[in-house]
Amino acid sequence: MELQYTLDFLADLAQNNKKEWMDDNKKRYLEAKQQVIDLVAELLTRAVAFDPGLAGIDPRKTLFRINRDIRFSKNKDPYKTNFGASIVEGGRKTGNPGYYLNIMPGNTFIGGGIYQPSAEMLQKVRQEIDYNGKELRNIIDESQFKETYGEPYGEDRLKTAPKGYPKDHEDIDLLQLKHYVFMKQVSDKELTSTNFIANVNHAFEILYPFNQFLSRAMD
Repeated sequence: MELQYTLDFLADLAQNNKKEWMDDNKKRYLEAKQQVIDLVAELLTRAVAFDPGLAGIDPRKTLFRINRDIRFSKNKDPYKTNFGASIVEGGRKTGNPGYYLNIMPGNTFIGGGIYQPSAEMLQKVRQEIDYNGKELRNIIDESQFKETYGEPYGEDRLKTAPKGYPKDHEDIDLLQLKHYVFMKQVSDKELTSTNFIANVNHAFEILYPFNQFLSRAMD
């Protein structure tokens, strides 16, 4: 799959982020979008081998709209300059843990987990960590996991303990998180390599036990 076409389209869009340009380049947009859909379809075909819950997902419904909501933004560019796909059991609007793919020149990344969980879901995950923190540590400290993903996404983390937990809790660093997400940056060279799909599939498989921990917590 030659994803350089998609990167080139997104790079040009970033330089010409106007409706008139998009109208003139609609054919390029649709072809780039189809490349991403085909990529997700192939990832789904492979991923069901380790995550059966992904069976039957329509790859087209994993993609986010390229149009930006500019109503409350100072940035009035009408289009996003990336393609994003959320691959989640039950659909990306369920709030379930899943896998994410972001394609953007110079800022492609893969990963997964749960981003911006509801207050109820966040409390459930924290409770599971309180009960079974060692199990989660075993997952995220495993050598392959650590080498692939490193540290969890820490934006907005609490500066102190969440309500109901002591400040000296042995898993305080995990309880302070507001998102339970891991990410891996991917270079443009890696994105356009022949083994990109296999590498992403392997990275998603490594993430699967983490998503399973989150799914159990949210049940």
